[in-house]
Amino acid sequence: MKKIKYILLTVLSVGFLACENETLDDLRDRVNQNDPELPALTSGSANFSNYVAVGPSFTAGFADGGLFIASQENSFPNIIASQFANAGGGTFTQPLMNDNFGGLALAGNRIADPRLVFGGAGPVPLESVIGPVTVSTDIALNNPTGPFNNLGVPGAKSFHIIAPGYGNIANVQAGLANPYAVRITGNTPDATILELAVAQSPTFFSLGVIGGNDVLGYATTGGDGSNPITDQGTFDFAMTTIINGLVATGAQGVLGNTPNVGNLPFFTTVPHNPLPIDAATAGFLNSASAYGAYNAGLDGVLAFLSAPANVGTLQFLFPAATAAESLALATAEMDRRKIFFMEADDNAVVIMDEDLTDLTSFNPALINMRQATADDLVVLPAASFIGTEAVPGNPATVNGVAIPLADNWILTPEEQEEIATATAGHNATLAALASANGLALVDLNAILEEASSVGIQFDDFNLNTDLVFGGLVSLDGIHLTARGYALMANRYLEAIDATYGSNFVESGNVAKANDFTTNYSPLLQ
Repeated sequence: MKKIKYILLTVLSVGFLACENETLDDLRDRVNQNDPELPALTSGSANFSNYVAVGPSFTAGFADGGLFIASQENSFPNIIASQFANAGGGTFTQPLMNDNFGGLALAGNRIADPRLVFGGAGPVPLESVIGPVTVSTDIALNNPTGPFNNLGVPGAKSFHIIAPGYGNIANVQAGLANPYAVRITGNTPDATILELAVAQSPTFFSLGVIGGNDVLGYATTGGDGSNPITDQGTFDFAMTTIINGLVATGAQGVLGNTPNVGNLPFFTTVPHNPLPIDAATAGFLNSASAYGAYNAGLDGVLAFLSAPANVGTLQFLFPAATAAESLALATAEMDRRKIFFMEADDNAVVIMDEDLTDLTSFNPALINMRQATADDLVVLPAASFIGTEAVPGNPATVNGVAIPLADNWILTPEEQEEIATATAGHNATLAALASANGLALVDLNAILEEASSVGIQFDDFNLNTDLVFGGLVSLDGIHLTARGYALMANRYLEAIDATYGSNFVESGNVAKANDFTTNYSPLLQ
């Protein structure tokens, strides 16, 4: 059987976008025409003299599966700060990495790999193109000196921002600290990220996709439970603590909510039906020696449950339904679980699904598996796993065919619903906190929806969420390109204008698409 070839990617944590509207389109037309009537920039009621950014990977400038000097220089807070500088903003200091390779080391031992690059057919590891590199950013040897205006920590969840010791190197190997946080805590390793921000007495702050990792970790692990969604109570407490702490300094600010992560190319690139199967292989897989026996077992269970004498068992399996409804539900589920392959290039993979009814008490061979449908989302790393052999050289152990894909490779509709519910709850909290404190709010959720459906016009470019060629999302399928971060910065500036009466947009003090790339060179030094 041919093996499936896809794009190989590595990912760390959380990611999101920005959008254009008629106001910005009109402005750019005027700028392009060198309109001399653009008004002078005003800061309105806002004070941008000391700007501090707090958040996870999007705030840090994470891109292409890594953090590196160029990506940090193109982080959305740094782009915003460059515009704030025209309205009284001060110096914006970032904890720059030591190179443009990306990756991290701990006392000479690599703990995070270098970034991804475009390899012609798709994203590939940098070292596969330019050869081995030395990761020079070592959290035990050469951390920069703060304080830093950009306090973005890749991988951080909401409650990590208020967790003491999250930046203490002594806690890293135990999994209680974040190596990127270690690089910003300096000589106060147990200080929280919030404390580092408040200590600078900011006049203005941004929270960039602050709740992204609270759902993203669950999503990128296929909802397998190893990285759970942050519960609503914990999220509410963390966000209330963060915002109350920042506004207590007298600071004004802007925050972005959490998008539906299912619209990111990390979840939309690999199809549910990527398997090319020839006639002979399809015949074997459908035979009684393979899935034919499984399908027959399902028929046997349905016949058993359909007998009048077994109506009690049927209703036990479907307690919320009447006898007639439960039989219809059982019939539909048996049909859904049947596995069948065709001579075609688009056979669906076989997956495990814990939300199916447990039938092993009837037949131990009837494990909770089925073929994927278009309603399932396959995570991007599965691209390099589907079609491989669990036992090399044994075609009877092909992953996704003979061996079902485990939970970590798939987001089922039920898991997607969990994410949607949590995202809505978290965003309701963010909206309420923004309103109660007079803060600007960017609806990144709506923006990502637009980008994934019709795309977003940014100057002369239409950016969408297609992997590699969409121009908006970087090679890791989650974080943004430099041009994407520029677009995000503009959306933040637009929200600031609306809340504080500044006029960054109207005066033309916004990022221009042509100034930002969508693809970093492998030779970037």
